[in-house]
Amino acid sequence: MNQGDHYDSIEVASIVLCSFLENSSDITFASTLCSLKKQLLAPKQPSVYDDGELQTDGNNFGRVEDRALVADEETFRKIGARLAVIGDQLAAEIEHPFVNNLAQQFMVENVSNQVIIQHLSEAVRNVVARMPPEMEQEKAMLVAAMTLAKKVANVVPALLQQVFNVTVNYINQNLHDYVNNLGPEN
Repeated sequence: MNQGDHYDSIEVASIVLCSFLENSSDITFASTLCSLKKQLLAPKQPSVYDDGELQTDGNNFGRVEDRALVADEETFRKIGARLAVIGDQLAAEIEHPFVNNLAQQFMVENVSNQVIIQHLSEAVRNVVARMPPEMEQEKAMLVAAMTLAKKVANVVPALLQQVFNVTVNYINQNLHDYVNNLGPEN
């Protein structure tokens, strides 16, 4: 069973991005990230089938699967942390005017998330074009998107939640299979 069976794609992308940001150097939005992480890690609603009673084997309903979810989540956190190292190297290559222009796109009022995702996608293509060609294309796109999210949130920390959500949506639209296949069983 792969982690796509455990998590929905938004959750996987959120875990990887959150870990990436937490493990990145030079972030100015640490307190806002901490609050966002608390929202992301809010306990899930219990299953309608879970009456809280112990099963005959002494476990709560669904308990065994929960351990697998925790193990997969930890794996995705480690992946995000490893990608943060690459992102920190890449961040030095991205010019401030480029990031400021992308940040301005996030601040435009009454623009749909899809339009902002298109701006992010264009920025990712621009950054990937300057990356070493030996890096796997999907990995380069993922690192570029998360690095751009970090850089934009550094410019305007108040945009962290919006930048985070747009980046997760971008990842799910463009890199869904790649990210879901990063897990332990693939």
